[in-house]
Amino acid sequence: MKLKIKYFVLLLCAISILSCSSDDGIEKDEEKPTITINYEDGFPQACTELVKGETYTFKALVTDNQALASYSLDVHHNFDHHTHDDQGEECELEEKKEAVNPLIYMENVSLEEAYTTYEITFTVEIPTDIDAGDYHCSYSVTDETGWQARTSIDIKIIE
Repeated sequence: MKLKIKYFVLLLCAISILSCSSDDGIEKDEEKPTITINYEDGFPQACTELVKGETYTFKALVTDNQALASYSLDVHHNFDHHTHDDQGEECELEEKKEAVNPLIYMENVSLEEAYTTYEITFTVEIPTDIDAGDYHCSYSVTDETGWQARTSIDIKIIE
């Protein structure tokens, strides 16, 4: 009788162990989303000059293999000549200078639907009372699993 109980307990343990699996059938997302401005409507392109007081439509195309979750735009001064690790083409920079009243534009947007392709669009008015000079335009996109992609472009704001 004790032997039957031992076999029964061992059988239950074996079934429990064999029924466990690290693969729960959910496909793991191992791909980062992509982001590009290198298409006909992508804006701004590297070295674009933006005029104070004008309004511009910033656009980038983002894609993901499963689902996009959010995106953002960050425009900030580059008076200290810093760089971003993904920055492609570099433009001729003015002399380094201290920021007095730089443009700082940041906006984050969450997507309500699970798009795999989406065109980021921001309408940005360049104030007339900001410092002219070298700036960076940085786009960022995050997918539903947390993978993120970024791209930065050198631009100039002029009088």
